[in-house]
Amino acid sequence: MDYKATLNLPQTEFPMRANLPQREPELLARWEQEHLYERIQEAGKGRPLYVLHDGPPYANGRIHIGHALNKILKDIIVKAKTMAGFRAPYVPGWDCHGLPIEHQVLKELGEKKKGLDTLAIRTLCREYAEKYYRIQRDEFRRLGVLGDWEHPYLTMDPAYEATILREFGKFVATGGVYKGLKPVLWCTVDHTALAEAEVEYEDHTSPSIYVKFPLVNAPSVLSRAAGFDLSFPAEVKTVSVVIWTTTPWTLPANQAVCLHPDIDYAFVKVGNEVVIVAQRLVEEVAKACALADYTILGTRKGSQGFEGLETQRPLADGFSPILLGDFVTLDQGTGCVHIAPGHGQEDYALVLDYNASAAPGERLEILAPVDDAGRFTEAVKEFAGQPVLKANAGIIERLRANGVLLGSQTLTHSYPHCWRCKQPVIFRATEQWFVSMDEQGLRRHALDEIDRVTWIPARGHDRIHGMVSNRPDWCLSRQRTWGTPIPALICAACRAVLADPQVISHVADLVAVHGADIWFQKPAQDLMPTGTVCPKCGGRQFEKERDILDVWFESGVSHAAVLKPRGQGWWPADLYLEGSDQHRGWFHSALLAKFSGCGCRRRTTRKTFASPRRF
Repeated sequence: MDYKATLNLPQTEFPMRANLPQREPELLARWEQEHLYERIQEAGKGRPLYVLHDGPPYANGRIHIGHALNKILKDIIVKAKTMAGFRAPYVPGWDCHGLPIEHQVLKELGEKKKGLDTLAIRTLCREYAEKYYRIQRDEFRRLGVLGDWEHPYLTMDPAYEATILREFGKFVATGGVYKGLKPVLWCTVDHTALAEAEVEYEDHTSPSIYVKFPLVNAPSVLSRAAGFDLSFPAEVKTVSVVIWTTTPWTLPANQAVCLHPDIDYAFVKVGNEVVIVAQRLVEEVAKACALADYTILGTRKGSQGFEGLETQRPLADGFSPILLGDFVTLDQGTGCVHIAPGHGQEDYALVLDYNASAAPGERLEILAPVDDAGRFTEAVKEFAGQPVLKANAGIIERLRANGVLLGSQTLTHSYPHCWRCKQPVIFRATEQWFVSMDEQGLRRHALDEIDRVTWIPARGHDRIHGMVSNRPDWCLSRQRTWGTPIPALICAACRAVLADPQVISHVADLVAVHGADIWFQKPAQDLMPTGTVCPKCGGRQFEKERDILDVWFESGVSHAAVLKPRGQGWWPADLYLEGSDQHRGWFHSALLAKFSGCGCRRRTTRKTFASPRRF
């Protein structure tokens, strides 16, 4: 008996098998043929607007599971809001400029790249980005994501590039943009500055060394120094401040030694010399440096007599003064910090403060004797041409030979690496373009805005608040080819740098018509408004700036390039929905880029920043 025939089962015309590999493409083709997205938008006219602004994926390669998660979550939100009675448009976009594309194009060219000029390389980069944006677009459509796929936003489109320049011009108009010599994260493989968002922290094994900086004054003179009032035994021949570092390669650029004014420092007698380290770290230093027999002669605070004393530099001629700074900690080391202002942010700030009040002949240098490839220049003759990280071993041996190496070990710690080439990066002072975080209140406005935004999950607020609170000035320049140029001019007569809002606006108008390639096609004279003169010397002959803008700035201004032109209600967006890594990436740059010009005074209470990995 067929027992199924004895059951009262529901009847349906639906097939028993979904057969999705065949049916899904048919369904998607029908949606496209019927212009389903456009019909939904047309039907939604008059409804409340809900805008999810798409963070642009990078156009280099096929999509992966992260892309799928991102787009599907956005599609769920857009469709749910549509069914809830909103008009919820979705305009996808792509980030098309930048080093990954340029790097891949140059890699594929091999030796052929030597015969190509900038414009030829940019053309190949554009073709590469065009190819992969179209591939990704088709793959996103295959996921069933509805959107305005025929009219996406691309950061390499002329209209978008023009908006990038206009937003940059607004920052210039506020007085918050400057070009200066300053230490930045530098990739020695790609030969360019990096943004914080372009750095990943990975374990790295570095030298861990303790180095003596002998005080110039004899012990007999130091014993009578104001604030010390300390007697040294007759056999003591030298008194040295001991620093600890994991970057021996920065010692040739040393300019000073820094102590904390409120930390207690111990005068530790070891044989016929005295070394100075933080009192709380004496035992730790003694163990690391194998100091079996030592005596503490006394302690003094950093503010008691140390400031202004001079020490002998361990790898160079000249003397390094002792300065005081609040950034010195007791977490590791000796409580005494070697200062190389060309290779560290805090070092740089400390030396700037010192130089502001120092006599011209006493000012310290912002020294960085390292080239673009991370090799010592001729300024460090003994190690010239050597990659700085590989030179560490030789530098340690030189310190040992000079009698100033107190101890040497290794340390595995978290260290910044380039997110593209995965190689360790360095801090290196170079001429770069910056947006000041504090000159025009950018940091303050950004922090106020963070408080007004709804963060999902709520912990996202504290994460990005801490990042913005502590970040340095925004380095906007990159030493590459594939991107939007910085529209600045250099006077041929006096070398003054001209970043003028009128010039930038004029260039933006040209770019809107011809694309950013025009900056590389035309001479400077053809890119300037009539009558442009150097404000310093009155010169009329100029050269073009060669650097391009940070791609994070490009994607950060998408609110101005995509939302504002589409009419009332689109700006500001209701939701930014990206992975948690975008707290230091697109969330971060979008918040900072929003405050160009007078926009910093506008409230944007509608916006929500959400991280799907936390849902």
